Amino acid sequence: MNKRMLLALALSAAVIGLTQFLFPPAKTPVKPAAAVVAPGAQPTTPATTAAVTSATASAAVGTSGTTVGAGAAPIVADTTALTSARSVVRISSIGAAPVSVQLPGYKELVEGAKSSKPVELVRPGEALIQYAVIVKEPAGNRVIDLAGVPFTSARADERTVTYTGQAGAANVQITYVFQPDSFLVRVGGKVTGLTSPAFVRVTLPSGINSSEVDSTEDQRHLAVAMKPVQGNVTSVPFGKLDPGETKLQEGPFTWVASKNKFFITGLLTAAGDRPFDEVTVTGGPKTGKVESRVVATALQSLQDGTFRFELYTGPQEWRRMLSLGRDFENSNPYGGWLQNFVQPFATMVMKTLLWMHESLKLSYGWVLVIFGIAVRLLLWPFNQRAMRTSMKMQVLQPELQAVQEKFKSDPQKMQAEVMRVYSEHGMSPFSALSGCLPMLLPMPVFITLFFVFQNTIEFRGVPFLHLADISQKDPTYIIPLLMAGSAFLLSWIGMRGVPPNPQAKIMAYMFPAMMFAFFFSAAAGLNLYYMVQNIAALPQQWLISNERLKSKDKPVVYAKGAPAKPKKA
Repeated sequence: MNKRMLLALALSAAVIGLTQFLFPPAKTPVKPAAAVVAPGAQPTTPATTAAVTSATASAAVGTSGTTVGAGAAPIVADTTALTSARSVVRISSIGAAPVSVQLPGYKELVEGAKSSKPVELVRPGEALIQYAVIVKEPAGNRVIDLAGVPFTSARADERTVTYTGQAGAANVQITYVFQPDSFLVRVGGKVTGLTSPAFVRVTLPSGINSSEVDSTEDQRHLAVAMKPVQGNVTSVPFGKLDPGETKLQEGPFTWVASKNKFFITGLLTAAGDRPFDEVTVTGGPKTGKVESRVVATALQSLQDGTFRFELYTGPQEWRRMLSLGRDFENSNPYGGWLQNFVQPFATMVMKTLLWMHESLKLSYGWVLVIFGIAVRLLLWPFNQRAMRTSMKMQVLQPELQAVQEKFKSDPQKMQAEVMRVYSEHGMSPFSALSGCLPMLLPMPVFITLFFVFQNTIEFRGVPFLHLADISQKDPTYIIPLLMAGSAFLLSWIGMRGVPPNPQAKIMAYMFPAMMFAFFFSAAAGLNLYYMVQNIAALPQQWLISNERLKSKDKPVVYAKGAPAKPKKA
């Protein structure tokens, strides 16, 4: 077994091992138990019991606010429902916090179909966001938690509601203004009665409620994302935090958001307005192998006792988020350390797919089929060049081996003769590399689609052929098997007329198996795209292999005009 064979096997083992790491088998989801909240009591969620870790307000010395002790009269919450064309938001008078967000345009997914229930973003027993005021005092920082404070509500119109309450010496007013035909709410607040500098602390949801068939897969995408005023979007995946582990992210931040695979809750500051000073994310208790809860807070300084931000609660629709500006469409920082490379391609691919969907009036399944064929046709001349260069290199190899064997004791003479052989064939030592580069051109699109399919809600619930949802894996494995089969057929055709090579033969069998192992649990649409790419490449591969067979028995003519003589290595 030579070194090339060992290298091929080592790479194959590495790819299969990486596959199991990136795509672990789906596990039975463990649904967290809903928090039980007594009438009028403060919800016992991680968000209301978290310690404050902050550079500008570093310690919680005390908490004031209305609490309900033993024997106290229960506080009855008054819920106000605000309905827009896009969402139905219910706000509780206890804490002046949204406790329900329903999206009628999106339905919960059940096995094989959509249900009639609208998507609910808030987890049972929790609030979407919660407020606290942190007062900087000489003796330390004092936390006024508003989560259990009763507020009174007043509606100015059908889109505006204002809540007024008192927590100790602090008088608090919070106003929600809903934007028409939007998932956006403008939030403004005013705190009076304080004599010291203060901050508002907004606690994000501990996670987004899952409405997917595979809730475990949904939980793997749970993360807190944030956009620094200067710099790229960063994120803290839930799975990267141990229980109790805290990550303090110092700002200023333009926005901060909590998201799952397809939906997001974001706090955005207006351009030129006060940013969030810092973000703190603390890992919550694990209810399974996949982390599903965190405590995430954002801090904003009070100026003249006021605070304000915009609250987005809805789908991760790319164009809608793009229209909000502030790089909100990049709330999924694709590619990890390849972000600067992948993100521009992600933008380009998304624009192309959306344009094709709207222009051709076709479902996204057919859009992916046409897109795959179009990419292959655009790359036809580049692949043609690469394949013909490969043919020339196959003819050239016996000549090079003969020269290397003949002059192995004279390196300088060997180098001169090798260059002569390359020159007589109209090639150079870099021809192999330049010929392979065109084969890599589809990779940016392929890598981009791999990331895009993870969070693109436009693909959610889209049926195609036997598939109920192209954003989920194919439960029958038909598409992944066809993808692997087409990859094998492509390799088999490519080997026609090629000199016998045991390593190439082994890779022709192993590569399709590796592809199946890598993609069998990936989104069905991604498998569909790659399958179409393989099938669209078959005619070109067949034509090149026919050229190779026709030229196999023809003598190779050097530039000098003399036919080449076969040489044995």
